[in-house]
Amino acid sequence: MNINIPIPQEKKLNVIVRLEPSCLGPDGINQVEKFCNIAQKEINTIDSDFINWNIIPRYDKSLPEIQYKAINKIITHNQAEKYLKIFDKSLDEFEKHFNNKLTVIINQYLGY
Repeated sequence: MNINIPIPQEKKLNVIVRLEPSCLGPDGINQVEKFCNIAQKEINTIDSDFINWNIIPRYDKSLPEIQYKAINKIITHNQAEKYLKIFDKSLDEFEKHFNNKLTVIINQYLGY
């Protein structure tokens, strides 16, 4: 089933991405907040019809790198998969596409 109607903000899937400072090199801890702001602007356009993105630094390693929320409640990987199926998306492909885009943004930021 493919839905082509606007989804209200409160019904969109919230994707929280916690970015490791070390992915920005040895000085990453000093750059991660600035980078997260830059990445947020770039990532906001990905599947924005049904996704709200939140790119933040990962200072607490006990928190997952990627977390999903729906209607302000944390949901499981399986629940996120079911949500994305409504839009004919696979969670694995969704995450792969995001990670590829993030890698491009990191490389541009670092000047590679």
